[in-house]
Amino acid sequence: MSNFAKVRPVGYRKGRAAIGEDPTRRYPIYAIKGGAPTLLEQRDEVARLLADENYDGDIAELLQRADQITAQIEQANQRQARLRALQGAVPPGDPQPGDQRQQPGMGPDDRGNPDPVSAAEAFVRSKALEHFRTSGKRGQFSVEYRAAPTGTVTTTTQPQQNTRLPGIIPNNPDFPLLVASLLDRQTSDGSTLEYMRDTSGPQSSWNKAAVVAEGGDKPKSGPFTFDLITTTTKTVAHWVPITRQTADDNSQLMGYINGRLTYGLEYKMDREILTGNGTTEMQGILTTPGIGSYQPGVGSTDVKLITVRKAKTQGELALYPPTAVVLNPMDWQDIELDEDDNGQFRVIANVTDPGAPMRLWGLTVVTTVAMAAGTALLGGFRTGATLWERQGITILMTDSHADYFTANTLVILAERRANVAVHTPQAFVKITFAAATS
Repeated sequence: MSNFAKVRPVGYRKGRAAIGEDPTRRYPIYAIKGGAPTLLEQRDEVARLLADENYDGDIAELLQRADQITAQIEQANQRQARLRALQGAVPPGDPQPGDQRQQPGMGPDDRGNPDPVSAAEAFVRSKALEHFRTSGKRGQFSVEYRAAPTGTVTTTTQPQQNTRLPGIIPNNPDFPLLVASLLDRQTSDGSTLEYMRDTSGPQSSWNKAAVVAEGGDKPKSGPFTFDLITTTTKTVAHWVPITRQTADDNSQLMGYINGRLTYGLEYKMDREILTGNGTTEMQGILTTPGIGSYQPGVGSTDVKLITVRKAKTQGELALYPPTAVVLNPMDWQDIELDEDDNGQFRVIANVTDPGAPMRLWGLTVVTTVAMAAGTALLGGFRTGATLWERQGITILMTDSHADYFTANTLVILAERRANVAVHTPQAFVKITFAAATS
């Protein structure tokens, strides 16, 4: 029997009969000649015939065929649904789909993104930690987490180039919680940094721009002076011992990384950015030559609130508008609790919302014990300095330390490499508050 003879007709049509044939005979209509039509092809053909107002075939049989095709399609859909349900079924006690995503550090961030949002999450999600736990091998491994933009990948076949920083940095203030977040942050490709430090002084001393009459000579601004500063990235690191059982628990492991190691690096970074000596340590802003200073005059009764406002004016007069002020928590307490003669707080603080952004005279306020009490740092931080990171926060873990292996104890270490380029010292003002009077 030919393939054509095997195909079931989807309808009939009238035609001219051959000699000797019954003239009332109807001829079958096939969707595809030469092969059996699929369910979709049969459905489309029957639908076309049902929609054809001129169709003069057997309507009852066409309707019956439509019902049969509908039933066959529904049966095929039910079969696929049962197959998917069977494949997704898991016996009790076996790992359920998605369980790993609900473990600490495995879930998405608050925006639904699957990428890690902290050094601890990057570490517990890493293939290196998974291999360390399952392989039973001794040794050390590391996982790097970098919040700053990724730098250029270099190869050992090319000599390492020093990174020279641009001299003009755009001013783009944000609302951070740490001193490091106040700065412009970039990635360094090498360990040596070279940048130009502007030592020209206040803009008012060299800016000679003026209105010029037609045909007149244009004024020349200057003089400009720059120093080429060459420095190196500095490594900040520390480690803690943990038990092997703790290392197998994602919650405890993340607690150690976030609560101790990462916090310790951030705290030290704040101190280095403010007071680093620039030689054996990172370059601190307060130790950079050329920054401005403000201190109330002898006998002044200005409270700290007023002192910050006058220092802001000094920064604005230097044509480097301040964006933030860094205070010791004790000095910020004095400012928030300062009262007028009627016992009313001068600073209107929302005490019911401690998470609200701290602002003073339009400036972002950052409090840190890294700033000495009685002083403050005010400035245009993103205009004046850049934090260059050679290596983001890197977490290392090993069982190969002294006699820790036999004690079932591991070492987990966190480190980062960075330095600060203070390229525009005039953008900063160091504040020294007046001594309290009784």
